[in-house]
Amino acid sequence: MIQVGDKLPASTLMEFIAVETEGCSLGPNPVDVLQASAGKTIALFAVPGAFTPTCSAKHVPGYVEQAEAFKAAGVDEIWCVSVNDAFVMGAWAKDQQTADKVRMLADGDAAFAQATGLTLDLNGKGLGLRSNRYSMLVKDGVVTTLNVEGPGQFAVSDAATLLAQAKAA
Repeated sequence: MIQVGDKLPASTLMEFIAVETEGCSLGPNPVDVLQASAGKTIALFAVPGAFTPTCSAKHVPGYVEQAEAFKAAGVDEIWCVSVNDAFVMGAWAKDQQTADKVRMLADGDAAFAQATGLTLDLNGKGLGLRSNRYSMLVKDGVVTTLNVEGPGQFAVSDAATLLAQAKAA
């Protein structure tokens, strides 16, 4: 499992782009994790799946509401990572109104979750391999804070906990 002091794994996440810009085509676009985190402070949180009740009611809204406070604490970007495809993450971003606040990044094949060692096996429930629920602060690609939830918990992956840690850093 990834630990404080480790670099993020070299992997590619996907981000749905709703408006074509120079260098970003409409639709899914690759995000090289190491390149995108280089020289930045990232508040990264992961959830098992988009549109799930707890994640839609508590996780994403908390980070959206606290986006300005994260910036004031020195965080450059907030990333939400989930084992879904980029189209689902794009729809969830629209539903949760995350524009310019939280980057919704798809880990469609769970490669990032597996590389971090933070997986949740939901095969028995028909949901496949998912990401565990966690949050971390990442500075220049290196994990400086890591909060991992136990099964069925919602205590340390929320925005308030990570924001307090960002302010203290």
